[in-house]
Amino acid sequence: MSSLLLLTNALQPSTEVLPALGLLLHSVRVAPAEGPALIDTPGADVILIDGRRDLPHVRSLCQLLRSTGPGCPLVLVVTEGGLAAVTADWGVDDVLLDTAGPAEVEARLRLAMGRQQITTDDGPMEIRNGDLSVDEATYSAKLKGRVLDLTFKEFELLKYLAQHPGRVFTRAQLLQEVWGYDYFGGTRTVDVHVRRLRAKLGPEHESLIGTVRNVGYRFVVPEKPERSGEGKGRSEAVKTAESSGTPAAARRDDRGAPGGDGAAKAAGAGAESPAPQPARR
Repeated sequence: MSSLLLLTNALQPSTEVLPALGLLLHSVRVAPAEGPALIDTPGADVILIDGRRDLPHVRSLCQLLRSTGPGCPLVLVVTEGGLAAVTADWGVDDVLLDTAGPAEVEARLRLAMGRQQITTDDGPMEIRNGDLSVDEATYSAKLKGRVLDLTFKEFELLKYLAQHPGRVFTRAQLLQEVWGYDYFGGTRTVDVHVRRLRAKLGPEHESLIGTVRNVGYRFVVPEKPERSGEGKGRSEAVKTAESSGTPAAARRDDRGAPGGDGAAKAAGAGAESPAPQPARR
């Protein structure tokens, strides 16, 4: 049995909003379809949102809940006619028709909670690339600790690019993945959002979003600075030796290393010196 929170402004019991709930064993709490209602009713496994009427208000509520991060799946309940208005930017995890049967409602609730659990356990909640961090849980992005003031679509575009560093996406692909299949705007929309994103990243970091001529855009992975260490000092020593024209081994022998020219000279000098004469009486 799960704990469900139904947000609705209709003066009706929950079984009138979604009749299948009356045949299931879940615990259902009802609250006004307003953001502040979550303060007094926390701890739900799934939030059901009554979207049968006043779709503009419901859309704003869904986006508010997604941006504030209640930490549980959002499932929208709509009529069949309302399905045409639902798009990806609503931020809901699933959609239910108000006429759905108990088996379908149970399955969708179970899948929504299962996906949430997988995301919590295994999925990275924060994407990091260089100085940029994108937090999916709070729908916020930071650059060197500075919070970027992004719109919902700007955040989604930045997050999608950062999730696939180095991969090039056409404008049509970005339009499909970020704006959704049912978006009818032109690819010019992508260019406008990229330009705004670069402006908010600032001149120092605008190159994070690279342009591939005649193709599209990609997230540019920041280059790691070269480390100056022992290897660098060794390479400079080799260059100095090469510039002097004397191999390192020859220089060691000149200092009198065993088996080198210095040792041979010392041996030769000993052989040429006269033997000591016995003392005369």
